[in-house]
Amino acid sequence: MALGTPAGLWAHHGAGGAKASASLLPQVALLCERAGVALDALDAIAFGRGPGAFTGLRTSCAVAQGLALGLGCPVLPIDSLLIVAEDARAQTGLGDEGDAGDAAGDVDIGVAMDARMGEVYAARWRWQRGRWQAQDPPTLCTPEALVAAWRDHPPAWLAGSAWAVLGPRLALPAGPRLLPQEKDRAAALWRLALAAHARGEGVDAARALPLYLRDKVALTTQERDAVRAAAATA
Repeated sequence: MALGTPAGLWAHHGAGGAKASASLLPQVALLCERAGVALDALDAIAFGRGPGAFTGLRTSCAVAQGLALGLGCPVLPIDSLLIVAEDARAQTGLGDEGDAGDAAGDVDIGVAMDARMGEVYAARWRWQRGRWQAQDPPTLCTPEALVAAWRDHPPAWLAGSAWAVLGPRLALPAGPRLLPQEKDRAAALWRLALAAHARGEGVDAARALPLYLRDKVALTTQERDAVRAAAATA
């Protein structure tokens, strides 16, 4: 998570998972204390809306809604795959300075995150003229379907956890450069939230909803065996 003020950016990087919910609000209070900012001075609350794990999305959305409702400020739901793309863009160093229309600042990034169950959450974004444009909206698919979609015209850059987990099933033609590690997604979320707030994209707390792409979250024993068998022959 991150807190931005005119004096600078304060960030906290912690592990996710079930235990993260217990420390989320205390960390919000700690960031405010470190920044010397009262909680009721915040202009907006941003959160990663998904796609992603159900528990994490529900937790982040509920906390953002609760804080925004109590403070009377808008909520900024930010696409989680776009956060990955923005973090990757920062690692390339492209689009950070100079003329916003300069070709050197044109960045094409394909994001694929491990969605478990042998699938990926994927999207493709282009940074152009100082802002992000969606090329392929967030989707849930098999690695093979993603390879087929990107084979003839792959992105210039690839980012996300899926390549480390499902690498052999995500083989694309030579050309794209891979950025498998995150650098600072808290700061990436803050930059996206700042731009969204400037564009007036904040919503009422009641309208801030997670983005779910998967209806089924559990497999039968037979279905799990089928997934393992498919992975073994891939």
